[in-house]
Amino acid sequence: MSHSHQHREFQAIRTLDKNGEEITSVGFNRFGFDCQVPIDVLRSLYLRSHYVLRAPSSTRTSPTPGPKEEAYHSLFSAGHEEYQSKSVYHADTHAISYTTLASFPPVKLLTPTERKRILVTGGAGFVGSHLVDRLMLLGHEVTVLDNFFTGSKTTVSHWVGHPNFELIRHDVVEPFMIECDQIYHLACPASPPHYQFNPVKTVKTSFMGTLNMLGLAKRTKARFLISSTSEVYGDPEVHPQTEEYWGHVNPIGPRACYDEGKRVAETLTYGFKSQDGVDVRVARIFNTYGPRMNPYDGRVVSNFILQALKGEDITVYGDGSQTRSFQYIHDLIDGLIALMNSEETRPVNIGNNAEFTIGDFAHYVRDIVEKVLAQDGDKRERTSQIVYKDIPQDDPQQRKPDTTRAKEVLDWQPRWTVDMGLEEMVRYYKAKMAEGSL
Repeated sequence: MSHSHQHREFQAIRTLDKNGEEITSVGFNRFGFDCQVPIDVLRSLYLRSHYVLRAPSSTRTSPTPGPKEEAYHSLFSAGHEEYQSKSVYHADTHAISYTTLASFPPVKLLTPTERKRILVTGGAGFVGSHLVDRLMLLGHEVTVLDNFFTGSKTTVSHWVGHPNFELIRHDVVEPFMIECDQIYHLACPASPPHYQFNPVKTVKTSFMGTLNMLGLAKRTKARFLISSTSEVYGDPEVHPQTEEYWGHVNPIGPRACYDEGKRVAETLTYGFKSQDGVDVRVARIFNTYGPRMNPYDGRVVSNFILQALKGEDITVYGDGSQTRSFQYIHDLIDGLIALMNSEETRPVNIGNNAEFTIGDFAHYVRDIVEKVLAQDGDKRERTSQIVYKDIPQDDPQQRKPDTTRAKEVLDWQPRWTVDMGLEEMVRYYKAKMAEGSL
């Protein structure tokens, strides 16, 4: 924390939706599945650094936080301090002393008939970990399968040891057997630097991983949801993209290992449905952002925020005229849970159809970073400038979902505005930088 925090009062974070009404909870109660969770409880799990206490020196073992530090932390933990890790950060030696949780966040007590056994592959990833938080708070039994290629243990470590939770290091390319009622199959590297690092492994994960998990769903009669992607549409010639659009994909380009991997995974999913009667759901996820996004995976949102927080120039590729539509992570989790528990077996686009040019977005991020720094009393020597560089190959010019189907059959639509989501993400990265893990 900066020294200016010693004489500041902190306001609790208030989040307003598109209609200007305050968001106090995420989720809904539809399709016989209640997934409502208070937003402040969720925030206490992700919107903070890993420590609550800072020791002035490594020789003191039991530091006590000052009132201002307590106030700053309550901004994020909102009265849920007893469920926070009591880890101690030693600033002088830049070391952290981890503790186990004193007690877990309270989870709903469900009857055995209400409680589902849910398997989440890729559950330590960005999307997976937020889904796990939601399912755990709702009182279900959650098993996470992850090989930690791009996921991180720290995203779900606050549940390790909970009787409803199990974390298994496993690569979905290898078969796996477990009893379960629902499978969320999210495992696959999803950002260009990661999936291009080993293109053969990416295709193999998409195909073999999906084959193994569908085989598991067939044996256990579990309902199966695969996270597909807007990449199945390639560089679209139709705008916006409906689920009926077949796509425009280069099968041998640098992104093909991911695009075609996901396309064949969808083929396989519907093969199991028609041949073996497996109960399947296909979510085509469009650009999503939020806390726990890997800061170094080359995505435009995390790049912009990190550059602005560090006071570096913001890099825009091309002339900034290409458009993207971004949805906030909580909206996506609502969509995935709604789809899983609905009766819709056709593919469903889950994304935000509010469109930005990348150039405008860069200005937006810069303004929000300035706002958060001003609120926290952190001054910067210089304001980030926006610089333009050459555009990479096969970078799609336009991507925007037609979410009519999600609205009609799932009663789902995004609630979070881009600036509210960005502000949370800026605070998350800022906390990570304060603890030295960025």
